[in-house]
Amino acid sequence: MTTAVSSKQRIDQQPAFILHSYPWRETSLIVEAFSRDHGRVALVAKGARRPLSALRGVLMAFQPLLLDWSGGGEVKTLIRAEWQGGQPLLTGRPLLCGYYLNELLVRLLAREDPHPELYRAYAGALAALARGLPIAPLLRRFELAMLRELGYGVGLEVDAESGEAVDPAGRYVYIIEKGPVAAPVRPGDLPLLSGRSLLDMAADTFERPETLTQSRNLLRVLINHYLHGHELQSRRVLKELQEL
Repeated sequence: MTTAVSSKQRIDQQPAFILHSYPWRETSLIVEAFSRDHGRVALVAKGARRPLSALRGVLMAFQPLLLDWSGGGEVKTLIRAEWQGGQPLLTGRPLLCGYYLNELLVRLLAREDPHPELYRAYAGALAALARGLPIAPLLRRFELAMLRELGYGVGLEVDAESGEAVDPAGRYVYIIEKGPVAAPVRPGDLPLLSGRSLLDMAADTFERPETLTQSRNLLRVLINHYLHGHELQSRRVLKELQEL
């Protein structure tokens, strides 16, 4: 697909997904889209809530779209949306996990900050959810890819204090914005991980139950830190369902 930019800042045929939308005025929507080449963009979809609008049945979350928009302000004007098809609808727990991914991107991704690799990771995670692949590993892969792409530098393979390679048989604590260090006798509240789990995460391998558990705990701490105290509604709903 091609992206064309004119003096009116018009973008055509841009691959994108809808992250969130909400009503605006009587018949329109404000849409938060995650585009491949322009990052997260806010778009006004004029008349999209009218029964006969061409946009009404197209602006669906978790579905690959091609979008045309124009404008130079913070909120652009959506001109056209075309469904690309080929992606089954998410249902059940995969649907809730999709909302979790979307909420992460809305909260952490700055507007109009392009991240093509993160876009590909997101599209891959949605496809994996739609195929019914194991949920926990794909969420951990996406969370780790997102933190790295957004510049948070999640170091995993080197002891941040000694500079030595992580020992698979060692025990480590993870210090935010620093990295793993050899675990003290009493690690306190810091995330505790085995060296093997750290190396598994670095290799994008999440088959071991210990790695899954420890990576979940670590990534939750890191994400909460960068959310600056904002609670994720999707995470709360998932937790409540698990308790039921």
